Amino acid sequence: MEISLRDLITVFHGMGFGALFMLAFSGAIAELYRMSAVGAPTPTPQGQMLLRVFLYAMVVLAWATVLSGAYFIYPWYRAVPPLGTLDLGLYPKALLMASPSTSLWHSIGMEWKEHVAWIAPIAMTMVAYIFMKYSSVLAKHRQIRTAALVFTIAAFVATAVAGAFGAFLSKYAPIRGGATIQLLQNTEK
Repeated sequence: MEISLRDLITVFHGMGFGALFMLAFSGAIAELYRMSAVGAPTPTPQGQMLLRVFLYAMVVLAWATVLSGAYFIYPWYRAVPPLGTLDLGLYPKALLMASPSTSLWHSIGMEWKEHVAWIAPIAMTMVAYIFMKYSSVLAKHRQIRTAALVFTIAAFVATAVAGAFGAFLSKYAPIRGGATIQLLQNTEK
């Protein structure tokens, strides 16, 4: 059983950082909604600390997802094939652009994915900063809590769009190549 280095990094990017980030939204949105409700009780200091740690972890996951996509996956995706290359399997962008039936996956899917994905870490960094800076007085400012909830939902939508396009693009033009990593040896003879 083996996997290429590029496949492994792509798995960490999408199913590791990205999927964990998406899972974390359920807790963040639920807690921010609860805090924003009229008459919501003031969170305990332990609850505030837990939410801050949770939001910081989300920020780290968001930036890890976007940066690994932008600086590892995307350069492999857009690699230009040498002249005369007939097998475009190692050149995902060229593979998509070679057929009219798949060219929209690049011109719409990848273009949206590479731009909309940056909204998520920026928005979540802003939300985490608000909770770090104003946690002691946040219970008195419902409008700020509601704004943080709106930005969290915007980050969720941006992540969902980028993740969906990423999954579809991986189906039509997966990132392949790189060194091979042996996971398990076949002991049968």
